[in-house]
Amino acid sequence: MQGKIIKGIGGFYYVHDRCGRVYECKARGIFRNRKIRPLVGDDVEFEVLDEEEALGSVEDILPRKNTLIRPAVANIDQAVLVFALKDPAPNFNLLDRFLVMMECQGLPCVLVFNKEDLAGEEMSALCRDVYRAAGYPLLFISANREQGVESVREILRGRTTVLAGPSGVGKSSLLNALTHDRRMETGEVSARIGRGRHTTRHSELFYLEEGTFLMDTPGFTSLGVFTEEAGQLQECYPEFAPYREACRFLDCVHVGERDCGVKAAVAERKISPVRYENYRQIYQEIRDAKKY
Repeated sequence: MQGKIIKGIGGFYYVHDRCGRVYECKARGIFRNRKIRPLVGDDVEFEVLDEEEALGSVEDILPRKNTLIRPAVANIDQAVLVFALKDPAPNFNLLDRFLVMMECQGLPCVLVFNKEDLAGEEMSALCRDVYRAAGYPLLFISANREQGVESVREILRGRTTVLAGPSGVGKSSLLNALTHDRRMETGEVSARIGRGRHTTRHSELFYLEEGTFLMDTPGFTSLGVFTEEAGQLQECYPEFAPYREACRFLDCVHVGERDCGVKAAVAERKISPVRYENYRQIYQEIRDAKKY
């Protein structure tokens, strides 16, 4: 049979058969001998050893289309980054670090701003202003009231998606609104490992509908940098691209140079000053880290 690994804990891999059943599987020793570790998100071939107890063995890992480092997962199509408009107010520096992390891994991103019912239009307008030039799709929702949830569902349909963001922004509320009874299909996994379904301590995939999986990840309160070379950071800011040709120097990094097209675009507010200041801070962190 073929399925997808939705969770891996303590040497056990929980494989969804795409029909609603989850099998607890061990991986064959050949993977360890080849130094191959099955990952959440892997499409696998598995053998059912006990149909009644839903036990099996992972026999083969099908070719991966990508592998992410953080979180450690395979075959992801996109990332949905969830931040709140209020309680807590959006931390744009942290959000930009998430975006840099995903850009470094080549993952398309969608920005979802939750708790729209609690925030005024001024905050929503600010978020639009900061990220409009960056080109990321923006959604404004209220997960508790299930407003805008269908728009999120449309973005997820037919894809395997990473759901990420800091603690307290309503990721669990959004996940509950999206999954409803579908989430119960993986409930037996939580029962076996003795943890509540709402405790995000490990990455876990949830089956929503045919061809659609959603991965919940632990909440982060801070993130480091995810590129070793400071000069590569500009590649993670898509709104810089149209203005880089106007830079005087070919190796311009848009920080201290004269006649910089990117800095001119910031001055004209074609690029958000908030995004640019976060770029400068992350750039300096990478430079400082290289000194040690």
